[in-house]
Amino acid sequence: MSLNFALILFVLLVVTGIVWAFDRVSLRPQRTARMARAAAEFDAGRAQSVRAASGEAEVERQRQEAVDRAGKMPWWVEYSVSFFPVILFVFVLRSFVVEPFRIPSGSMMPTLQIGDLILVNKFSYGLRLPIVDKKVVPLGDPQRGDVVVFRYPVDPQVDYIKRVVGVPGDEVAYLNKRLTINGQEIPMKKVGEYFDPDRVSYAALYDENLKGVNHQILIDERRSPEIDPFGGYLNRDACEYSREGVRCKVPAGNYFVMGDNRDNSADSRYWGFVPDSNIVGKAFFVWMNFGDLKRIGRFH
Repeated sequence: MSLNFALILFVLLVVTGIVWAFDRVSLRPQRTARMARAAAEFDAGRAQSVRAASGEAEVERQRQEAVDRAGKMPWWVEYSVSFFPVILFVFVLRSFVVEPFRIPSGSMMPTLQIGDLILVNKFSYGLRLPIVDKKVVPLGDPQRGDVVVFRYPVDPQVDYIKRVVGVPGDEVAYLNKRLTINGQEIPMKKVGEYFDPDRVSYAALYDENLKGVNHQILIDERRSPEIDPFGGYLNRDACEYSREGVRCKVPAGNYFVMGDNRDNSADSRYWGFVPDSNIVGKAFFVWMNFGDLKRIGRFH
């Protein structure tokens, strides 16, 4: 959906930009000339009789009306000229600076809630050409612990948001609901229970330290650790499945991502890796939640 909106915005930008340029080069000089002729014709024709009948103020009013009529733009030119700067600003902003997204599911709870309106930094990992999404200026790479928005590899028309767990070259294992990266178990500490409204049940709330990034995760300790994978894999042979979970070697140019709501998230454990070319940007700020204004602010 994001790609479709970007394409629509780009088409509007091109159409209004062409009209704006055509107006600057051709139509505006013609309007200026018509307005000057209208003023001259009024002064040479009706000005004297209007002045005698109604005074100088009425002369000025009628002259201005004649000039305005001569300079009136066709509706399609007027709208295009008015909206082009706005569309250009929005296009540049969402293509290269920040883009807003809405959280539609509970897969990133408790970090992000359903209905959170978030901002995504579009230049954290490099500048990409709009529409084609080709990176032209590399500025960095996703790091473990980053919350990223990306185009779902199974259906690139859909945007997903997850946390980066494994970067290229990492060996990631999620066995018996415990996360291990390159042989080191990620420390986690249970801090209580959390009501998950998405599943209308309670889950265990843990603090997790993912290579220096502290955040909270949810684990349903009653569910089996076994994972049933489904399509989308470009590197299916990089993962091994067992009754305890999954173990993967992250290929070059790809990332292993997981939701913070570990037992209620369709992520890399199920459909595979996220190619770097699919990454939209780094999520960093909740700018609105109409159900809970206290949620506004940065998150990790």
